[in-house]
Amino acid sequence: MTQQYLIGEASVLLAELEASGTDPDATRELARLRREAETGPVSRLGPVALRALELTDELCRESLRRGDALAFARQCACGAELREFCLCAQLADP
Repeated sequence: MTQQYLIGEASVLLAELEASGTDPDATRELARLRREAETGPVSRLGPVALRALELTDELCRESLRRGDALAFARQCACGAELREFCLCAQLADP
């Protein structure tokens, strides 16, 4: 995979996750992570993606706590795509 592809795919996945967020603090942090992925060195994609996965867990727990099944399902789907991307791009351990 080329570096530009990795950056672009990470940006798209983070934007989808950001759009699925219901917590303002988490969505702000996801926007910051997306900007970091787009403008930082490729070597930062792994840590950025791992933090985004942590935020996904937090968003999912919050959606469950509120009983928001639609938000939970969307966040789970976004998180699964991001995790698969991380594994395929070798940005994270299995």
